[in-house]
Amino acid sequence: MLNKKSLLFNLIMLVSFIALISALFIEYVLGHQPCNLCILERVPYVIAIVIIFLNYKFSQFEKLFLLLLIIVFLTATILSVYHFGIEQGFIEESLVCDLKNSSGVTSKEEILKQLQEQKVSCKDVTFKIFGLSLTTYNIVISMLITINTLKIYLNYDKSK
Repeated sequence: MLNKKSLLFNLIMLVSFIALISALFIEYVLGHQPCNLCILERVPYVIAIVIIFLNYKFSQFEKLFLLLLIIVFLTATILSVYHFGIEQGFIEESLVCDLKNSSGVTSKEEILKQLQEQKVSCKDVTFKIFGLSLTTYNIVISMLITINTLKIYLNYDKSK
């Protein structure tokens, strides 16, 4: 039978794979282009998968890996809340939302090329599930993972 820590690692791994596969499916199969923040919101899931694979190989550092997962998903929560604030108009878009335009384009060919590219603003929600943006789901998922990982981390020595 799996203990709580193993179950948590397996669940985070599963959720991370599902989140990444879903994002790629929505982008490449359904044709909804992500904004820069949407792409950045995928990074914590990739990092989590790496951390969990490392935990499988180096289980003696399990408590450290739990702490790293807390930091990763707390950061993911903050990033998603920031993106949600932009979507709702509470926060102005920043340079992160416009990374392609901050490169100092000087030639007219480069300007024309950028005008032809379809850019998605961080405030535009191009895909919703049950009326909620993927950013909203990301907030909930990241918070749940952070809270549950923190609980296991704080009770780590008690569960040995």
